[in-house]
Order: sequence, then structure tokens, then C-alpha cells
Amino acid sequence: MFNLQVRGRDNMPKAGGALVVSNHQSYLDPVVLAVTFDRPFAFLADSYLFKIGPFAWLIRKLNAFPIEQGKGDVGAVKQTIRLLQEGEVLNVFPEGTRTKDGQLQPVLGGVALAIRRAKVPVIPAIIVGAYEAYPRHRIIPRPGRIRVIYGKPIRLDHLKGDEIVSHIQLTFARMFEEARAWRDESV
Repeated sequence: MFNLQVRGRDNMPKAGGALVVSNHQSYLDPVVLAVTFDRPFAFLADSYLFKIGPFAWLIRKLNAFPIEQGKGDVGAVKQTIRLLQEGEVLNVFPEGTRTKDGQLQPVLGGVALAIRRAKVPVIPAIIVGAYEAYPRHRIIPRPGRIRVIYGKPIRLDHLKGDEIVSHIQLTFARMFEEARAWRDESV
């Protein structure tokens, strides 16, 4: 239905904790990332999603755990750091919410704390096409082309918080253009 293609899958470490940071285009994103990875991983999801009947069941099956966005959820941050230090792979969408127009959004600073404290590799990931297939204003997804690019692991824990945010933002911008060009060349 989505002609899903992936580049950079081999950039995921075979063992040990890693934080996957990805742009956020649609509700499809966690599923798209989960099916393109060889290792299981957990997700942070806005706490309100755990109150939506069948949807709550699905995100729990995807190993999601809740975060109270915009409220400095110390418990979720501690759980994130603990899981990463225990060798788990965790995905966060550092933009905080799904895009309204398909474009990249600013990276929020909350991800920097987890990166600095957990001291694990960061795997940047970019998704393109999920917005067109299932934008936030649609009830039902439609067929489309979705591409995912995983970047090489990077160490950012030695940087200051604003430097981490800036590095992720610049990496996303570069990878987003690469993913869009790849999608366009395969039309």
C-alpha cells in the first residue's frame, strides 16, 4: 500500500542502547520504523494517545510508553535513560508532534537531556511520504510512496544541549533533502 523502501538499515548497531531520532510526518511513523528495523525498540508517545481505545492497544503493542508533553515529564525522561542504558533501542520524535504541512519542524530541546545522560549512539532517521499517505487531517490513510533513511550512528553526548538540537536539525535537513530526491527519482 505504501511502496515502503529503506536505506541505511545497516546503520543500526547490532547490540547496545541506541536512540533513534526521527522526523514526525503521521501516525504511520512508528509502524513504518518498527517494520524497517531488525531490532525491537520502544517509543515515546504523547500520553493522550493512551486514552484512545483501539489506538492505545496498538501503540502499546509497538512498545510505546507515555510522556506528558510540555510538562517536563521527569518520569518519562528517567525511563528513557534507563532503557537506553540497559541496551534497548528507543525512538523519539524530537519535533514533538506530527507536521502540519509535510515539512520539517524545529527540533525541541527535550531530546538533548536524554542524549547527554544516556550516553548512547544517536541514529538519525528521516521519513518522507507518510504525510502524503496519512496527513493529520485525514481519517483513513491512502496509498502512497514512503521512504525511510537511517543515518550513521553519531555521538552527541559530549555537546551542550543547544548544540545537540542544532546538530540534529542540520542532520534532518540534509537527510530530508536526500530522501525527497530519492523519492522523486523513483516516481
